[in-house]
Amino acid sequence: MLDFITVNTHSSIKITDKKVIYSDPFQIKAESHDADIILITHNHFDHYSPEDIRKVMKSDTVIVCPQTVQESKDIGLEVKFISPNESFEVLGISIETIPAYNKLKPFHPKRNNWVGYIVNSEQNGRIYIAGDTDITAENKKVKCRIAMLPIGGKFTMNAKQAATLANTIKPEFAIPIHYGNIIGKPEDADTFAENLDSGIKAVVKADKNN
Repeated sequence: MLDFITVNTHSSIKITDKKVIYSDPFQIKAESHDADIILITHNHFDHYSPEDIRKVMKSDTVIVCPQTVQESKDIGLEVKFISPNESFEVLGISIETIPAYNKLKPFHPKRNNWVGYIVNSEQNGRIYIAGDTDITAENKKVKCRIAMLPIGGKFTMNAKQAATLANTIKPEFAIPIHYGNIIGKPEDADTFAENLDSGIKAVVKADKNN
C-alpha cells in the first residue's frame, strides 16, 4: 500500500512521484543519487544531515529548507529558502509549508519558523509531512489525503496525540514517523493505529534504508 512512499530511518522519507522527493534524509545506507528535490524541515542533526544529502543528491537537485538552515548553501546545490505559510513550485511540483513547532516544550520554538510540507501530487493527492511539531492551530486545518505524523513523544506529539490530529484532519491514510530510532518505541505505531478513527487507514512503513 502506498508503494510510492518509503519511510527510511526516523523521519527520512522518499516519495517517488513525477519527481523523486526526499524529506529529511537521515542514516541512508545505500547511495542512490536520484533526488530531484530534498525537503528539509529544520536543522537538527536528525533532519538536516549533509552526509545523507550527499548520498541521494544529483548535480541538479534542489534543496528546499527554512531560512535558518543557511549552512545548506555549503553543499553546492541550488537552495530555495522558505518560511511557514508559503505556496510555491519547485521543478513543476506544487508545495506548501505549514508551521511546525512545540507549544510548551523548548525544542522547536515557533519563532524559528521551521516547517512541515504539503506536496501536491497530481497522481496521489495532497501529502502532508508534518515535521517536528505538536498539535497546533495551523496543522489542525490541514487538508490532505496522506498524513505523515511524528509519534515518538518528548520532542513532538506522542502516538495518541498524533492520532488525535489525524482524527481532526481526516486523511485517507496516516503514516507514523519519528519513532523507533532516536526516540519512541516500535510499538508506538500500534498505539497510533489503535487510536485512529475507523475511516482512516494506518500504514506502518518498515525501515527499508533505501
